[in-house]
Amino acid sequence: MKKKLFTVVSTLALCSSLALPTYAAGNHPGTPEQQNYNSSGFTDYEQLGKKLEKIEQSSQGRVEVEVVGQSNNGRDIHQARVGNGDRVILIESEIHGNEKTGTEAVLNILKHLGSSSSPDVKAMLEEVTLVTLPKMNPDASELDRRGNAMSWDEVLRDFPQLEAASGPTWNHYYSENGATLQGDDYSSQPGFDVNRDFNPDLDYTPNPEDVPGSSSEPGWYITPEAQTVRDVYKGLEEEFGKVDVFVDLHHQGLYYVEGTSEPVTLSLSGQFVPDPSSEAGAKYEEYEDNYDYDFSRQLNLAAYDALQSKGSSPFDNITLYSQGLDLPGTALGSFALNGSGTVLFEVTGQTQSMGQKKKGMLVNAVETGLQAIIESVSDGSVNEIDPERYEDIPETTYQPGI
Repeated sequence: MKKKLFTVVSTLALCSSLALPTYAAGNHPGTPEQQNYNSSGFTDYEQLGKKLEKIEQSSQGRVEVEVVGQSNNGRDIHQARVGNGDRVILIESEIHGNEKTGTEAVLNILKHLGSSSSPDVKAMLEEVTLVTLPKMNPDASELDRRGNAMSWDEVLRDFPQLEAASGPTWNHYYSENGATLQGDDYSSQPGFDVNRDFNPDLDYTPNPEDVPGSSSEPGWYITPEAQTVRDVYKGLEEEFGKVDVFVDLHHQGLYYVEGTSEPVTLSLSGQFVPDPSSEAGAKYEEYEDNYDYDFSRQLNLAAYDALQSKGSSPFDNITLYSQGLDLPGTALGSFALNGSGTVLFEVTGQTQSMGQKKKGMLVNAVETGLQAIIESVSDGSVNEIDPERYEDIPETTYQPGI
């Protein structure tokens, strides 16, 4: 396993005299419900390193594993890569540490692609390069919560120019007198929603005028986790010219098929910012030549069709996640504006609320969708899909009290 050297950020400094942040409910994708269940049985940080090492060894060099960064508390962020093709697929899991199902699916795919002697797999790996970040927010994963472990004081040490800002960024989780937020206690270990720390300007430098910001504005790359993903993305751009596909694996609360009381198994989406060519997206005009919404829709349909082909059970309620979003601070929004086809996976339930009862089914659902995306990109069949069918997929709705 290769290991690159990175500067480890100093240990967590605590903020004093902090008030609760104004983090509004419904800031999608991935707003969690408050849950307090055990998530044992999923791959933890220590197990991940061992599993990746085993996959790398058994693949006889086909799968390459390396450390591409460190979390704020100094944990390694691993990258696993397989394939030698010109079409690049980047998959990220556990940007929220209590959303773990995607990690299991990614490990299963890496194991299969690394060990299979199938001619079809060999041909596929000659067409695509699959790059995965199976647990990109390991501090949050170990804490089994959404936010990372990082105080505003630590941000100011890294970016002293932000001393002039009016206060922390809007996505900062912290609490006073032990109060809880998003189901977790952030009083002793504040943190950030890393999936609001991205910016379509991949060379952006934090500016105090952009703080605190909002959910409909770009992020800042102030967390080492978001910086690592950005650096991986830029490195792939330098190597290949483009990252063709970016997939982000999440969990959601309990949602329903719109207009029904049928619970959703998995939601998909390819829309996170308005089209730069539209009136609503005019502020992203500089990215207009990069943005390819049709390709994002085709990728989502590849996953949707594969799940639908499994029959009515267990994947009978596959939906579109909330549409009409404007979230340039998410990895999906930022990378879509940089020209990647984007896919969001949102399986039902936060990890803590699931226990083990749905783990196998949900891992299988994510794995099925991911495999379909990889295969369709490798053989070019994704380009034959009518993107307008995306609009016919039923949408997701949240129905409290059902």
